[in-house]
Amino acid sequence: MKCLEYPFDAEYILLKKKKIKKQLLEENTTFLQKKVAILGGSTTNNIKLILELFLLNQGIRPKFYESEYNQYYQDAMFANEELEAFAPDIIYIHTSNRNISTYPLISNTPEEIDALLDAEIQKFTGIWNRLLQVYHCPVIQNNFEMPFYRLMGNKDASDIHGAVNFLTRLNMRFYEYAQNHDNFYICDINYISADYGLKAWSDPFYWHMYKYALCVPAIPYLAFNVSNIIKSLFGKNKKGFVLDLDNTLWGGVIGDDGVDNIVLGPEEPEGQVYSEFQNYLKAHKQLGILLNINSKNDYDNAISGLHHPDSVFSEDDIICIKANWNPKNQNFAEIASELNLLPESLVFVDDNPAERHIVRESLKGVSAPDIGQVHEYIQNIDRSGYFEVTALSGDDLKRNEMYKENIKRTKQMASFENYKDYLLSLEMKGAIKPFEPIYMARIAQLSNKSNQFNLTTRRYTQAEIEELSANPEYITLYGKLMDKFGDNGVVSVVIGHIEGQECRIDLWLMSCRVLKRDMEYAMMDALVHRCQGCGIETVRGFYYPTAKNNMVREFYGLQGFCKVKEDESGNTEWEFRIPQIYENKNQVISVEE
Repeated sequence: MKCLEYPFDAEYILLKKKKIKKQLLEENTTFLQKKVAILGGSTTNNIKLILELFLLNQGIRPKFYESEYNQYYQDAMFANEELEAFAPDIIYIHTSNRNISTYPLISNTPEEIDALLDAEIQKFTGIWNRLLQVYHCPVIQNNFEMPFYRLMGNKDASDIHGAVNFLTRLNMRFYEYAQNHDNFYICDINYISADYGLKAWSDPFYWHMYKYALCVPAIPYLAFNVSNIIKSLFGKNKKGFVLDLDNTLWGGVIGDDGVDNIVLGPEEPEGQVYSEFQNYLKAHKQLGILLNINSKNDYDNAISGLHHPDSVFSEDDIICIKANWNPKNQNFAEIASELNLLPESLVFVDDNPAERHIVRESLKGVSAPDIGQVHEYIQNIDRSGYFEVTALSGDDLKRNEMYKENIKRTKQMASFENYKDYLLSLEMKGAIKPFEPIYMARIAQLSNKSNQFNLTTRRYTQAEIEELSANPEYITLYGKLMDKFGDNGVVSVVIGHIEGQECRIDLWLMSCRVLKRDMEYAMMDALVHRCQGCGIETVRGFYYPTAKNNMVREFYGLQGFCKVKEDESGNTEWEFRIPQIYENKNQVISVEE
């Protein structure tokens, strides 16, 4: 919903929250259902209500547990039947510098201040350790915003007696914990409050009148950031940019002005701003974000702009280039198709509001932010949280190369008349094994990102994946695929639970990067071999239709399953009785099991 996209009108959201929620529920009937526990050190009611709006807008329908006022410690550290029965999928601890027990005094010795610091850290690490052990779900914790006054002025930051210094040291200890513990994430209210304006954020009126640790008008900015962490954990991040050229990556119209006269580079202030924006966009490649171009332009003009001596980009940085006179929504759809992604996975960046409107209206779910003036481009895109990082896998870091390699594969396919000969020419090698610690983050990420080739669309956190892998009642498999063009990384996941002599498949998914490469047959072979080793006679599969996974409606039939049940909603159940002699279906991938 447009009113919930950054830059948003916080006052409007607070005023119209009931109307906005009603509209969100009417416009979307398919949500990911998640249970969110909020443990607050201050009043959290409006935070909960606004967080719900942003999550609904991101396709997640939350159910909430909310602690009583300032009962976060008690709820976390002591037996809590209500919270345990709630069984949260996410726990958000909303604390602030108002929850610090004791600040240093000018008279304290360094040893006494260290003891105060240790006491605060022990309180919070005790909370985190217990929550992670008892509830086995991700925990989001606020760090500390800076104090709204400084007793020693500027020296408050450098002197160990200063509140600024004390909070900074606490924050560093929080970050160390996050670096050493999976499923623990920091909500950076230190940055968010500074970005909003600390003086306004910390207005004491809201604390003393309502016991809110931040001003009410700032609540949408906090809730939006928390929602970005949650949507990232559940695979709702975007995967790439689709970029306009003229007056977006450089100033001027290259077809009219010529490459030598576009505004770019250090010679003038506006050119410096465009260069900074290009550097910002290119930095996203480090996160595995895909860069694509969609321009109403002659192709040669588009390429010449990338060859400008001050261009940060080269052709090698771009995955897909569509520079022609076709409608931009058509080009956008073609880029998504060539990448084997849904259009909603990509962010459209264009200075023209009419083009943004056309793309946004014709391609459901596509984000096309109002980027403002060129000096506002970075802030408006960056604050939107499209690519919120909660984990970075090795596959993320190599994603750009993987997509380039896919383009090479597509070109090679055109030279073969026989598709099997093409597959054999790829010299594919697979590794299919039970879940291993090194790949837990990637497996959880795949379970949350994959929508098209996903038969049940069940979602798992990393903690749940780790728990399943250690449970002997489950069969788990991940599949990696390599070929002569490169390593595709972990591309397929199967989870099945054992009931007697039957394996019931809870999850079967595959990355669309490797569609039609016979990896699904290799996974089927490995699953059957595992089942045979466990004395299992029947494999039972389930398909639950969504708006995005129609492509796998008949998947089990292709694997030799028989359909045994179908309801009016299209949910199907399939059965495969393992023969005494099973012939492998995969004939083109050399598999290490």
